[in-house]
Amino acid sequence: MAYASALLRDPAQTYRRIDLAGRTANADGPALVQLLYDELCQALRVAAWAAENRKFAVKSERVTRATAILFALEANLDFERGGEVSVTLARLYGGARKQVIEASLGQDGKPFRDVADTLSEIAEAWRAARAA
Repeated sequence: MAYASALLRDPAQTYRRIDLAGRTANADGPALVQLLYDELCQALRVAAWAAENRKFAVKSERVTRATAILFALEANLDFERGGEVSVTLARLYGGARKQVIEASLGQDGKPFRDVADTLSEIAEAWRAARAA
């Protein structure tokens, strides 16, 4: 009965959780990184919309998700094997976190979109590298 109650409260959120669980179940490391980038960019774009539409609870939840993903991406960098690339990515993630937190204090969606655009470029490069 608890599952049905949760489903009735927010069916969209329940669907997203089931979808995410399905996509991560058999994913390898690179696929999980790609998924994190996709989820991160989506969270930032929703935060931008929420900021502009004064949906403070949604903005807060998406900012929390985005910063958690940035921490996860940084925590899983391999500085021994990744060398300078890992150092550069660590700086990027730290800077992105700072921008997201600063943007969370206002109602302008542009800073969120700017971070999402930058990270989308990296996500596309990652996607192309995986496909090669």
